[in-house]
Amino acid sequence: MTVVFKVSENIKKMMIEHYDLLKCDKTPPYAIFQVKDYDCVTTLYESGKVMFQGIGADIEASYWVEQERILNKRVIDISSDKKEKKEKENKKMSFNFSTIGSDEVGTGDYFGPIVVTATYVSKESISLLQELGARDSKKLTDEKIIEIAPQIIKKIPYVTYVLDNESYNKLYSEDCNMNKIKAILHNKVLCGLLKKDNYNYEKIVIDQFVYPKKYYEHIKEAKEKVTNIFFLTKAEDQVASVAASSIIARYIFLKEMKKMSEELGINLPLGASDKVDNVGKEIVNKFGEDKLSKIAKLNFKNTNKIKE
Repeated sequence: MTVVFKVSENIKKMMIEHYDLLKCDKTPPYAIFQVKDYDCVTTLYESGKVMFQGIGADIEASYWVEQERILNKRVIDISSDKKEKKEKENKKMSFNFSTIGSDEVGTGDYFGPIVVTATYVSKESISLLQELGARDSKKLTDEKIIEIAPQIIKKIPYVTYVLDNESYNKLYSEDCNMNKIKAILHNKVLCGLLKKDNYNYEKIVIDQFVYPKKYYEHIKEAKEKVTNIFFLTKAEDQVASVAASSIIARYIFLKEMKKMSEELGINLPLGASDKVDNVGKEIVNKFGEDKLSKIAKLNFKNTNKIKE
């Protein structure tokens, strides 16, 4: 798979910093850097064009697509060609049967928690979500999410888990990276939802962020496990339960961010940009460095910049 798109100047700068320690000694002509991982080769060109190649291309690219959405309000379709775009368009909400799905938000934001939600959407409820305009939360404005999420919550069974920053910082380590934390939380909400009722579903779907084998490795120590999972990239556009989970998770994340901002008396920005660094410095000056462990993900590079 090959994914190519042009990044904005601020995202270009972020990518250079993000991949600084991973870049190859030699780079292709006109390239700023090239990084070779086991499942993806990432190349950033001087023009701002970035190319992801390999079986993990879509997963690697999705992080930067999300940063464009958060920081620049750009919606980038990472389909590799027109034929694939058309096929994906035709597959939207193509899972026209009862499903359980889960999705997460907050993993690309320095401030705020990680929120993971699982929902059960029966075949009969799909039309309700379509009428509300439910789709991937990354493609909806926050105002739209605040409008429709309460209506979805009233009608759709769901379970949400909010991992606060203090807990995240205790969990995160060399042996427990972001993908492992996400896998543990997805498993947690799926187990919780399945305990609520004997739902009549045909598939359990997760918006794929890691390969299935690795996902199951990540949750091997869990006392309870859900293992009959169908992993699907871009699942929010195809599976109603994943779309609903995405919206509910985003809604709860926004509420948590508002609550934290009000408690601090400082408006916490989304993403991980220079604006975030400036607000972080303001918070450290006002409350001290220890405050960051309660409101931010300390493993992000923003922490070093703020402390410097």
